[in-house]
Amino acid sequence: MQAQRELRRQQRQWLAELAAGARAQQRTAVIAVCVSGGLLIAQAAAIAWLIQGVFVEQRPLAQTTAVFGLLAAVLLARSLLGGLAQSAAGDVADAARLALREKVYRRLLGRGPLWLRRQRTGELSELLLSHGDAIEGYYAGFQPVRVEVVVVPLLIALAVAWVDWVVALILICTAPLVPVFMMLVGWSAEAAGREQLGELARMSGHFADRIKGLGLLRLYGRGEVELQGIAAAAEGVRLRTMKVLRIAFLSSTVLEFFASVSVAMVALYLGLSYLGMVSLREAVPTLGVGVFCLLLAPEFYAPLRRLAAHYHDRANALAAASEVERLLRDDLPAAEVAPAKPSPLAAEPIQRQEALVALRDLTLRPQGANHDVLSGFSLEISEGQHLALVGPSGCGKSTLLEALAGWLPPRQGEIVLRDGVRVGYAGQRPYLFHGSIADNLRLADPSASEARLHAVAEAAQVMRFVRHLPQGLDTVIGERGFGLSGGEARRIGLARMLLTDPELLLLDEPTAFLDPQTEADLLHALAVHTRGRTVIMATHSEAAMRWADAVVRLQAGQGVAPEAGA
Repeated sequence: MQAQRELRRQQRQWLAELAAGARAQQRTAVIAVCVSGGLLIAQAAAIAWLIQGVFVEQRPLAQTTAVFGLLAAVLLARSLLGGLAQSAAGDVADAARLALREKVYRRLLGRGPLWLRRQRTGELSELLLSHGDAIEGYYAGFQPVRVEVVVVPLLIALAVAWVDWVVALILICTAPLVPVFMMLVGWSAEAAGREQLGELARMSGHFADRIKGLGLLRLYGRGEVELQGIAAAAEGVRLRTMKVLRIAFLSSTVLEFFASVSVAMVALYLGLSYLGMVSLREAVPTLGVGVFCLLLAPEFYAPLRRLAAHYHDRANALAAASEVERLLRDDLPAAEVAPAKPSPLAAEPIQRQEALVALRDLTLRPQGANHDVLSGFSLEISEGQHLALVGPSGCGKSTLLEALAGWLPPRQGEIVLRDGVRVGYAGQRPYLFHGSIADNLRLADPSASEARLHAVAEAAQVMRFVRHLPQGLDTVIGERGFGLSGGEARRIGLARMLLTDPELLLLDEPTAFLDPQTEADLLHALAVHTRGRTVIMATHSEAAMRWADAVVRLQAGQGVAPEAGA
């Protein structure tokens, strides 16, 4: 129980931090709501005085003009305050939603490419969409009402007690029924909201993944089966949404019942008092007093009812906070976490100044694997050297490049890189966004000129296939390079990396799937483009091995000393 309370406290603090940049708007919304609630007393007093004066005391209408003017001014002021409160609360919600999305985006960036590669993008996208919408009602509705429910009913109770203490006693005695039931319902609402958000995220991830692999699903005839899976996921969302709605409607019905019974008790007391059947005071309340109390009785419970309605917004916000933390928490197995030591790409000078990179007793394990692919591996790479990493699949070539790129911390040993060296990495599966080829290239350097863009495209042999496209580099491709072959996508990734002008180039199978002539042209262009730069290339190609200055043959579990290139 203590742990659960601590968790809720942390979630509330987390939600408060999201709106830290909109404190002024929060105060404006709260003050406007409370002042508007206080003006209810003046409004009810004006109406009660008019009824007492016109119908009981038979005052001429000329004497009521000032009170009519006051009533109109109060109504106008409450209308303006309501608009101000709604606008300010909306600004707070917008600021919190933006802060949430920035927070999630920073956390996703901090996770790095390897972690993101293992996640479902559709599920992560829900963190920026539906989870952001789930917290809107918390800031726009629950937070202002949370203060209103303390201030306004207290002011009304004091005003009513001034004219009739019995009515005030009825209001005060029946008021606790609302928050007690609200807490009971709130626990169920939060649990149901968390289930609904989780199911929505899972369905979004499932649907997005199937959309991305739609061509493959059709190729293997899995279309109907996957439709059934999507239908089942949608049904799960429907059931959990209906559960949330049932709780919301049930709680609203019961709360309205308690509020209506309480108002009826006030009306019954006043009616019996006027009939002479109940005499709890020395004098029978006047008609004006009765109207004043009856007008304020529903308004006494109105903030409580609004709090109950927005309590579901609070439950949704807490559920969203829990889901965000669940999806972004550090869930890597302990065996994959590197021991505390300096950064694997620590910017420190090495003993031998001619070496650009030094690998010392390196032990690497890919994320998600249960065994090491390299153990006790040491190597020094000189500036300007072209090195080929070769060996059977699974021996650790790609893992070593990822460690050199700074994506994967070593389990043991260290990677020391000369201070200030710019590193470029071109992997086997470069991510290409929906847009033109030129747009995808300019991700590396938005200010790159057309001439430089064409130069790196020529060097990476992108122009070899782009020349045959109707719009050249302006040809639009789909997400993840849809419309391109695997080799074409790799060449675009290589050109994009070249645009960063790195001093250390890490290339993972850049010549795979290329015909011999294209491979020869690519290697020749790389030799020209990378003259004086260091290149480490994972490859199975004999031509690439001959191109390199030295070859390092890797075996599963350990590396073998480099041999001279042909």
